[in-house]
Amino acid sequence: MAKLFSPYTIRGVEFKNRIAMAPMCMYSSHNQDGKVEDWHKTHYATRAVGQVGLIIVEATAVQPQGRISSEDLGIWSDEHLKGLTEIVRLMKQQGARTGIQLAHAGRKATVDGTIHAPSPIAFNEKHKTPTEMTIADIDETIEAFKQGAIRSKQAGFDVIEIHGAHGYLLNEFLTPLCNHREDEYGGTAENRYRILGQVIDAIRSVWEGPLFVRISAEEYQEGGMNPSQYAEMAGWMKEQGVDLVDVSSGGVVPAAIHPFPGYQVPFADTIRQQANIATGAVGLITSALQAEEILQNDRADIVLLARELLRDPYWAYTAAKELNVEIESPVQYKRGWMF
Repeated sequence: MAKLFSPYTIRGVEFKNRIAMAPMCMYSSHNQDGKVEDWHKTHYATRAVGQVGLIIVEATAVQPQGRISSEDLGIWSDEHLKGLTEIVRLMKQQGARTGIQLAHAGRKATVDGTIHAPSPIAFNEKHKTPTEMTIADIDETIEAFKQGAIRSKQAGFDVIEIHGAHGYLLNEFLTPLCNHREDEYGGTAENRYRILGQVIDAIRSVWEGPLFVRISAEEYQEGGMNPSQYAEMAGWMKEQGVDLVDVSSGGVVPAAIHPFPGYQVPFADTIRQQANIATGAVGLITSALQAEEILQNDRADIVLLARELLRDPYWAYTAAKELNVEIESPVQYKRGWMF
């Protein structure tokens, strides 16, 4: 069998294949309360029908001020549990494993009110200048991630992913490009990592299941972090009980990026080899042969598709045909695969 369609197990949780849907914001909580709406139920359940092995729900804010937009999903209140539980149920009906990305937007938040960040540096002229976080603010945010993990468990998710990428709050602490602090959360790599390490420990204190961290391994600017530096941090993550690093790039500061198919895969490969930790590869992965090559050459352990699964929710069926693999489909759709 093609490796793309081979099972993969983490902490006793088996994924039926190595196809994952990367978290993608839907900006569809139109009442601006962070709650799941009908769009989310249709969107996520459809990818489960399409036989995606792991579906990671979009960046879900652990605090109201941590939303990228006012229409993002939230998990800062028990009132969010009903909708999240429902989309988990709908996805699991079709055999998908379910993940949620716990997030805080930091200085890239566009909601009303005070925006927090490690240092008072705006992302660009269109964004607010954030307020530098106090130690009390940091402690409150760490606790919010912990409470988000408790609610994720109550909702029935199989995987938690911590969003430490794309220039959002935890990523802002990790990089010297936007962390100019002079206390225990700034300066050395160990200090800049401190808040992420504390978030990991807080989540691990209440969460026994698979734990991922998404990172931006390349920042595309002089003085920024690179894959080898992130490999060192990934080693620290592994020691703390992180199971897989979801390796993306960019978004930390405005920078020119020239993407091409598979352009981020070498970053996943580097971190996998140097940190001896499982990785997920992302970035313009569109064909089954491309995904299979990544897995067969041990460049990553799973592949995460994003825009391709917006274009084709049933990509897994097309990939199976391309790789000459037979996969199960809902009985209602079996006629569609008979020739």
